[in-house]
Amino acid sequence: MDIYNQTWIGRELTVLTSTDSSLVNRQGCVVDETRNTLAIREGDRTVTLNKASITFTVGDHPVVIEGAMVGHRPEDRIHRTYRKA
Repeated sequence: MDIYNQTWIGRELTVLTSTDSSLVNRQGCVVDETRNTLAIREGDRTVTLNKASITFTVGDHPVVIEGAMVGHRPEDRIHRTYRKA
């Protein structure tokens, strides 16, 4: 199964690039996902990230995900087919 179609909650997320330079290299456990955002737990605080403004990796998977491509509800994203880059 492709990383795009798996659930990301409970997995480690690392931000690679962002339009907001303060978000680059942030990493934490995904605790919530909505259509437009991802919430990650960094230590004892939760940070909400706008999907459209970041590229990231999930877990130890080598695929870089462009957040703008996955701007769907998690339950809809799981059943979609994504074009390979």
